Amino acid sequence: MARTDGDRWDLASSVGSTATMVAAARAVASREPDPLIQDPYAAPLVRAVGLDFFTKVVDGQISFDDGDDSGAARLMTDVMAVRTRFFDDFFIEAARAGVRQAVILASGLDSRAYRLDWPAGSVVYEIDQPAVLEFKTTTMAAIGAAPAAQLRTVAVDLREDWPKALRDNGFDDTAATAWSAEGLLVYLPPDAQDRLFDNITALSAPGSRLATEYHPDAGASIGARTRALREQWAGHGFDVDVSELFYAGERTPPADYLAAVGWRVETRPRPEVFAGYGRRFDVTDDLAALRDSLALTAIKGDDR
Repeated sequence: MARTDGDRWDLASSVGSTATMVAAARAVASREPDPLIQDPYAAPLVRAVGLDFFTKVVDGQISFDDGDDSGAARLMTDVMAVRTRFFDDFFIEAARAGVRQAVILASGLDSRAYRLDWPAGSVVYEIDQPAVLEFKTTTMAAIGAAPAAQLRTVAVDLREDWPKALRDNGFDDTAATAWSAEGLLVYLPPDAQDRLFDNITALSAPGSRLATEYHPDAGASIGARTRALREQWAGHGFDVDVSELFYAGERTPPADYLAAVGWRVETRPRPEVFAGYGRRFDVTDDLAALRDSLALTAIKGDDR
């Protein structure tokens, strides 16, 4: 189902189902030999959502790549493992630098507030749709999980006045903040992407940090692969065309936009990020465009 202005979702529908898909990939990656990540909450959360296909994946009854000869499904698990580790390390390094306030935008089934080793005094804000946050909070409590930092959930759509909602929940815009926008940008219209960065910049004290990722083709190559995977996964009961959830259109490259408003930006292409974790980014020709995806980190300068 294509996106509409003001659309809503839970973790079994629309954009929310992609958060469940990503959590399932984290669960699979966590049980690999010599895993890059350990997310003990991913599988229980996926089971609680109740989408049959992803439940069977996390329980080992089927795999993402059953019947897939393109390598796209296998690559998805590898990408999620590396991506998760990249953002884990981003928050850990920010904490080591003295940052004690973190904001996870479009948090979905992210469990970092529970599983990372946050220093004393850390406050983690999660922003997402009300139904998403209510589900995760209830489920984590039911399985006996306790946050490892002070967790404050902010139930607001990013298309609404989320900066006000964040401040109303105690956010301190005079303190340095670590921001993550993981797997988010392709789900925003191009102008909304710019507004997101404007809002982050306005809320960021000097020394704040930001991590995100950018696909120069605005998700076109990802969309092509997810359409192919839909045909495979539909036979297992998951019939969501993820590509319909993306917003097309010309985008300002985040590195350029952020540099222009006072951030010191570094980018690394996906193969380099993989290599940094001892992994090879091997793709077939039809997935070659994914090599151009960039991991981005930035630090806010002295001028607000």
